[in-house]
Amino acid sequence: MDSGPKTVDASKLRTFKKGVHPTDYKAYTNTAKIEYLPLPDDVFIPLQQHIGEPGKPLVSPGDEVRTGQCVGRSDKYVSSPVHASVTGKVKAIAALPHPVGVKAEMIHIQRTGEDEWDLLPVPEDWRAEPTDNLRKLIREAGIVGLGGAAFPTHVKLSPPADKPIDAFILNGCECEPYLTADHRAMVELAEKILTGMDILMKVLGVDKGYIGIETNKPAAIEAMRTGCACIGLDAMIVPLRTKYPQGAEKMLIQAILGRKVPAGGLPMDVGVIVNNVGTALAVTEAVTEGKPLIQRIVTVTGNGINKPSNVMARIGSPFDHLIHHCGGLKEETTQVFMGGPMMGIAQFDLAVPVIKATSGIICTTDSTVKKVETSPCISCGSCISACSMNLLPTRLARLTEMKQLEAAEELGINHCIECGSCAFVCPSHIPLVQWIRVGKYRLSQMNTSAAG
Repeated sequence: MDSGPKTVDASKLRTFKKGVHPTDYKAYTNTAKIEYLPLPDDVFIPLQQHIGEPGKPLVSPGDEVRTGQCVGRSDKYVSSPVHASVTGKVKAIAALPHPVGVKAEMIHIQRTGEDEWDLLPVPEDWRAEPTDNLRKLIREAGIVGLGGAAFPTHVKLSPPADKPIDAFILNGCECEPYLTADHRAMVELAEKILTGMDILMKVLGVDKGYIGIETNKPAAIEAMRTGCACIGLDAMIVPLRTKYPQGAEKMLIQAILGRKVPAGGLPMDVGVIVNNVGTALAVTEAVTEGKPLIQRIVTVTGNGINKPSNVMARIGSPFDHLIHHCGGLKEETTQVFMGGPMMGIAQFDLAVPVIKATSGIICTTDSTVKKVETSPCISCGSCISACSMNLLPTRLARLTEMKQLEAAEELGINHCIECGSCAFVCPSHIPLVQWIRVGKYRLSQMNTSAAG
């Protein structure tokens, strides 16, 4: 398969319809090499870091644990185990502040020394290993989607028999402003990422592999092209127009393959599976080194941090451990949030832990976070023009506010991908995506109650 041209005419770059073009702010860290953080003295491992059933603790206060040891899991299929990210002693199991804004059960481990690993058994040659064994190993490693959704990877790799998969897409878009963790991973760790892609394609039994990367990452495009040649991976690198939310699965599939995922459907409905580059990296470390998912790359950035950086951090490390390593906050910093500014979550406590879905810690000042007042909708249609899912955001928000949830459901509120494009373009500064999130939650609660 052709790995793609060296250069592409900008007018012919693939993309999707609608979307927005926020300032990317990636210059803070897009050339900053990945730094490996010193081990934290304490980690806090949430039992819920993924979509699906939360785990139950497998350890008790006072227990000694080793790095990589499974400390929590659920028997439910849609779930993911969690592992100790340091070697130490369990100090407590308690409900503590979680970066998504709630209190959640966590295992507090106090580090007692350097890493003593509890590794997973790995195959001598993964290419000759049965796919069921590889899928089981990925599950035991606790790997989830590291692009932000945190959906258990072993579930995504198990499509039903009536959903044949013929294409795999590696998502290297990283379209959220500020974030550069995936960018630096592709530049510095291309061969490990591509090995993970090769493993994922073997598990799925597909031959067609595509790598989608936005054109604002030329070094990543070149590194991945070189990496494909070095390991002999037959994959097509597809440069994509820089636009938000290009990295959303449905938009990515439309841009690369021209296939449209039906409303309410999944990528598997059109024969495609999409995984993030960070997920592929974690798969390689699990299958070839026996390491569970106990660390990830995090971008710590913004005009409110003294030394914007990309860091490899242990899961469970307090945010302030990363911030301290990056020179600390500036005096004028007013807000810290997890994830990108379009879909991220503002934080009220810097003691919250890094979780599997923590792609970035963004620190900003009043010069970038402006206080605005909401005014009535002027019916300009900007939100409709921006919505890549072809919804009516202002109508959905208003229906939620008026608690007309059945009407919101009929208009497709559950099809919203919560990218935030509507709120970004709204001249009245209406918190459209926030209202839609509330509406989806209320609708879910209503339907659950109705089901008994």
